[in-house]
Amino acid sequence: MSTLNLYAGIVAASFCAFVHAGEPYGLGRTATDAEIRAWDIDVRADGHGLPLGHGDVPSGERIYAEKCAACHGSKGQGGPMDKLTGGEATLTTTGPVKTIGSFWPYASTLFDYVRRAMPFNTPQSLSNEETYSVVAYVLHLNGILTADATLDASSLPRVQMPNRNGFTEDPRPDVAIKPCQADCR
Repeated sequence: MSTLNLYAGIVAASFCAFVHAGEPYGLGRTATDAEIRAWDIDVRADGHGLPLGHGDVPSGERIYAEKCAACHGSKGQGGPMDKLTGGEATLTTTGPVKTIGSFWPYASTLFDYVRRAMPFNTPQSLSNEETYSVVAYVLHLNGILTADATLDASSLPRVQMPNRNGFTEDPRPDVAIKPCQADCR
């Protein structure tokens, strides 16, 4: 038997060992409920999924200085990474500046992004309280919250972002997203 035929036979036998009509592949295992809950951290635009906890602008300023300013600038003006502030009235120009204050439509999805992806070098390392605080501070930098504001799962979805109505629904029938009639989880 040639070497090519031998390899083909080994591959075919290996494939057959894993694939049987109606049977699982025999690889991995089913995730536990606890593992699923640990990864189920998304937050929707309506605030569904926001965790317990709270944060405030002064705490956020301290946390931001320690964990965010090196990339985004001391006041969100940008640095090696994106600007977080400014850009008002630029979205309809030839040079739009997409920042949290000018572009982002929902404060709750800002929380979701910060919670999952920031800080860049240690994503998902912020506690719920730290995340609420950093979001409060960045919203304050954009003139959306006052200097004494506090955020939690109840107040965060009620924050009115300047570009909340700046997006339109996709009219194509093949991609229409149907609203949840109940809890979508």
